[in-house]
Amino acid sequence: MTWTCGKFDIDLASTRVMGIVNVTPDSFSDGGLYLRPGDAVSHARALVRDGADVIDVGAESTRPGHRPLPAAVEWARLEPVLRQLLRELPDVPVSVDTYHAETARRAVDAGAAAINCVYTPEANMWSLVEETGCGFVVPAKDYRPIGAQVLQDPMVGFGTTREEDVALLGSLRRLAARGPVLVGVSRKRVIGTLSGEAEPARRLGGSVGAAVWCAMCGASVVRVHDVKETKEALAVVGALAQQEGGAPWNGIK
Repeated sequence: MTWTCGKFDIDLASTRVMGIVNVTPDSFSDGGLYLRPGDAVSHARALVRDGADVIDVGAESTRPGHRPLPAAVEWARLEPVLRQLLRELPDVPVSVDTYHAETARRAVDAGAAAINCVYTPEANMWSLVEETGCGFVVPAKDYRPIGAQVLQDPMVGFGTTREEDVALLGSLRRLAARGPVLVGVSRKRVIGTLSGEAEPARRLGGSVGAAVWCAMCGASVVRVHDVKETKEALAVVGALAQQEGGAPWNGIK
């Protein structure tokens, strides 16, 4: 199985790791750290060194209670980071996290490989995917199997309770049977609730544990803040699973 993202065909035979770059002042765990373009690009380079298969850049926080950002402001934050990343990391797929069709079009025209849309996409975003061949991530409820381009996201932590988040994570095998799945649960509230860690930036252990669970349940991509630790955990558990005769999960080659 592959995920087609423009010029990239990403092999999904093993779980891939998407590294998060938030170009925002108010994201729930790292808001303000990478708001300056130079800091964002340096962080992306570090995630690639740590083994990120895809970089996901976003300029609008979608944390609970966030204020929607006009598309023009979003693009003003994104553009310098995106253009520099595409120049400096031409062999790395770059995804843009946006639900604005205008921003999505500009990003793909600039060279972004994929769009990660966290809300029901507008009709012209589907047209963009079909026209350009970019990769697309959509909420699972909006999933359409268009070739090898679309991944479905169960949307953990988006207006959901702890019980609903746990149920979503528990249903990943059924979701993966329908089509490829991307899961973003890194540092989220459900991790804090289950682990007892109140500070998002200190939820490394719980986030890595959740990423391994997602891979065991067939997730094709996990979207994370801590790439190195996630890759190492998946490699170890994947190797051990092979010793047991090949557990039913993607793992890491």
